[in-house]
Amino acid sequence: MRMPLFAMSIGAFGIGTAEFAIMGILPQVAASQDVSLAQAGLAVSAYAVGVVLGAPLLTVATTRVPRKPLLIALMLAFAGANVATALAPDFAFLLGSRFVAGLPHGAFFGAAAVVGASLVSYDRRARAISGIMSGLTVATIVGVPVSALVIGQISWRWIFAAVAALGVVAAAAIWATVPDTRGVIVATKASDEIRAIRSKRVLLPLVTGAVGFGGMFAAYTYLTPILEDVTGMNALAIAITLAVFGVGLTLGNVLGGRIADAAPIQGLFGAFASIATVLLAMYFSMSNPVLAIAGVLLMATSSSLVGPIMQRLLLDGAHSAPSLASSLHHAAFNLANANGAWLGGLALSLGLSLTAPILVGVGLAVAGLVLSFPLARAHAEAQVPDIAPAELVTAS
Repeated sequence: MRMPLFAMSIGAFGIGTAEFAIMGILPQVAASQDVSLAQAGLAVSAYAVGVVLGAPLLTVATTRVPRKPLLIALMLAFAGANVATALAPDFAFLLGSRFVAGLPHGAFFGAAAVVGASLVSYDRRARAISGIMSGLTVATIVGVPVSALVIGQISWRWIFAAVAALGVVAAAAIWATVPDTRGVIVATKASDEIRAIRSKRVLLPLVTGAVGFGGMFAAYTYLTPILEDVTGMNALAIAITLAVFGVGLTLGNVLGGRIADAAPIQGLFGAFASIATVLLAMYFSMSNPVLAIAGVLLMATSSSLVGPIMQRLLLDGAHSAPSLASSLHHAAFNLANANGAWLGGLALSLGLSLTAPILVGVGLAVAGLVLSFPLARAHAEAQVPDIAPAELVTAS
């Protein structure tokens, strides 16, 4: 069943490139649209808002839709929206197309996780989901740095055209390789999914992630202009640094999975404390290329610890109906993307230094640390057994 998983990972690669590449080409987008860097950052927020709204709405609306045609439809919608971005005649249209491109994001990952787990034996489900999500990780190591490297030779529009092509390829690959899962995947009622997320053990992780994870995005959204103007890097060095960021995300994701299994609450405190510490150090050291690259690696590693931990806590809190909670996991982290980019841009619009968004990130990480205390209390009071990772995909 490797080919179906690979087909869905192509979609994940396209989604990851669309989400993160904009941050590496932000100066070029701003210049071509005749807007400020802070205004261009709204293109990051627009996509994230699309994910935030699309993940729960599409997940609830499609609980009875067969997974294979749903995956194909979501990929084609994603491709169409990125074609619109590539052809955007003005900045307002670009923002609208970015919003639409974000709508299928969370629903696709939620449905892909369910399908991937249904194709393998019970004890290999978590690895199947990890294989699909690897496309997102590869996007940060390859897709985003390549986009930043070639932006000097081609228009930024071609990058979104390429992402649209990836969406079409993914849809075709899913059609050709993913089997019909009707009769294999048990459907849940929308009311059951909604009821499950009303628990504070689900709501608190979502809020904490939406706030605290914004620390990374406040810094990363404006990383390219910081590396160019403050650190003094050329295009190749910036591309390498962005690839280092992707490596850090991969390392943190692996480590975060182990921490999530062993000690999720303690790990959450450690993750947010690490993010705040690393960002504070970066604020004072971005003029040094070696320290800047080391800071980017540590920022990515410490930030990506949060994802697996939050996923574990959400599953513990909504174990009877996990599909909506799982999709809201993506929504919460894209809300962090939106508010981090917006607050970082606000600092720039106030006339503060180019590194001010990093300091904004410190504040958001500290806020996440503070919010972790009531989250920890809610999970300690529940006194429920941990659930097996494979139970993530018992329903859709």
